[in-house]
Amino acid sequence: MKRLLQALTSGCLGVILTAIPVLGAERVSFSSPVGELSISINSLEKYVQEDKKDDELTFYAQHLTPQELAQLKKILQHKVKLNPVVVAQFLYSSMGVQLLQYLGDLVQTDARLHGFYALRSALILAAADSEGLTVLNVLKKFPISTMRINSELAFELVGVFDQLVKQTDKVTTLIEQQSQIEAVVSATSSPNQRLELQQSGLMKWQKHTLALNDRIRNRKFLADFYLPEVANPAAVLVISHGAGSDRNDFADLARHLASHGFAVAAVEHPGSNNQQLQSLFKGAAREVVETREFINRPKDVSYLLDELERLNQSHPLFQGRLNLQQIGVLGHSFGGYTALALAGGEFNFKQLKQECRADNFNLNAANVSLLLQCLALNLPDQTYNLHDKRIQAVFAMKPFSSGIFGEKGLSQVTVPVMLVAGSDDTVTPAVVEQICPFTWLKNSDKYLVWIQNGTHVYNNQEFASAFAIANNQANPDPTLARDYLKAMSLAFVKTYVAGEVEYRNYLTPSYVETISQFPLPLKLVRSLSAKQLSLKQNLSCPGSVNNSKFKIQNSKINDDF
Repeated sequence: MKRLLQALTSGCLGVILTAIPVLGAERVSFSSPVGELSISINSLEKYVQEDKKDDELTFYAQHLTPQELAQLKKILQHKVKLNPVVVAQFLYSSMGVQLLQYLGDLVQTDARLHGFYALRSALILAAADSEGLTVLNVLKKFPISTMRINSELAFELVGVFDQLVKQTDKVTTLIEQQSQIEAVVSATSSPNQRLELQQSGLMKWQKHTLALNDRIRNRKFLADFYLPEVANPAAVLVISHGAGSDRNDFADLARHLASHGFAVAAVEHPGSNNQQLQSLFKGAAREVVETREFINRPKDVSYLLDELERLNQSHPLFQGRLNLQQIGVLGHSFGGYTALALAGGEFNFKQLKQECRADNFNLNAANVSLLLQCLALNLPDQTYNLHDKRIQAVFAMKPFSSGIFGEKGLSQVTVPVMLVAGSDDTVTPAVVEQICPFTWLKNSDKYLVWIQNGTHVYNNQEFASAFAIANNQANPDPTLARDYLKAMSLAFVKTYVAGEVEYRNYLTPSYVETISQFPLPLKLVRSLSAKQLSLKQNLSCPGSVNNSKFKIQNSKINDDF
């Protein structure tokens, strides 16, 4: 990275394109310490198609190693398989508009005007072209003869991404050290007879699909209910899927938990499910996610619980079979937010407005989830009571919370929480969206599960019908990742929802070590403080009460971090 930054300093276009992959122009210009520099699209195209460096590219190539030059070529010709209608519909949605507003400060016209419209046009035209959506083709489709890169902002963005990588590496080390310390303490409490928690249980179950109709909100939705055949009333779990997914996403987890005696409801949220995405791409919807989903999702779960209480009283299938004094919620991504909101997380509009300001894009560019979180600013700035006091525990997988809750809002969660984080998550970056929030939780019954090399997705087929998963977001071992979820969620809900305290012995770093495997080493910690992050990682969390930003020196990159 240091060599790349040195190349940037000397005015190397290649490194800028490497750091910021979505750029476009017939001719690209940028400022450097030696003045304004530019390179033609023809020069880059000749290099990609014929592997030839003309005089222009030769000038810039002298600042690059052969490996860096090869990386530039790879980026220029990398094709993303997206339907042009999909690209257009997304770029005209609120999230797409917000992304273009941010990127328009980076990608400008030759008159230094905001590049919003030119960039949107280039992306759509490139997707529709027979050559497909590549960086080179976006360059060729840019509707203005010269595109200018805001070099100062580019420097800052490179620094932000570089620092996040360093922070994640150092946090990984800190978690490993903390886990070793806690493993020594917990060694005596390890289970005497170790169960294979990732294996299915002995309970039989039946699946029923509930059609729910909340007339007050004029909202109809479905939930798949997995009802175990047990003698005593079963504790109840609700699973909330992520944006663009559906109730089938964690069906394997639902079946697993039902086989161990839990009644499990996998709810589907219209307005933020896969059908919403498909409607967007067909032109039948305007948004990737409807803004009201921040409110409707938690209310879906509360309404479902109300209905289960009614069914448990009189319905012949459910009557007396549910223990609605024992309820837990599991959620992934947007579903993780849903679970935390139900557990008491409160909106912090003041914090969110600060994070979503366009002039803060350079600091927040590495956090893709803010594009979604910032949609909540379209809601009226008021208090929303989403807390459902029936919820006894929350298992949140890769949730987002830093902007919409912040420390002030998340500290209101007092029930037991287990957060699952992945070191390679580029959608909800672990440091910002799970590590920092973990330090804000006040309850002593909190757990952080760290999956080294883990990405945001658990199944590489997720969103396959709409989006091609980038190589850096593909899960290296989906089966192992899902087994981890089965084992850790079971131990957690058995302990804090079902009240079977003997399972607490599985919630220890020493047990986690026994199931940890390559290529996804697993760690668990119960204690990690903001003070540790500050002293050992030089990290001040965005969204914290005392500091709303990372400690980033945007004018320079310090290799000592």
